[in-house]
Amino acid sequence: MREEIVAALRQHFEAHVTKHATNIKIMLDVPMSIPEHTDFMESIEAELAHIAEYQDKLEALDIVLNK
Repeated sequence: MREEIVAALRQHFEAHVTKHATNIKIMLDVPMSIPEHTDFMESIEAELAHIAEYQDKLEALDIVLNK
C-alpha cells in the first residue's frame, strides 16, 4: 500500500508540473490565448510559481523517502 500511495503522490505532482509547463508553452506559442486584460508576464510567472511548488513537493517526497 505504501508504494501505491507514493506512486500516486509522485504522479499527481508530476501531472501538475506538466499541466503548468503546457500552459506556459501555449502562452508563448499563442499569445492570443491570454485575454487582453491579462498581464502576460504575470501570467507566466504565476505558472512558473505553480511548477516550482510541485517540484518542491517532489523533492520533499524524495527527502522523506530517503531518510
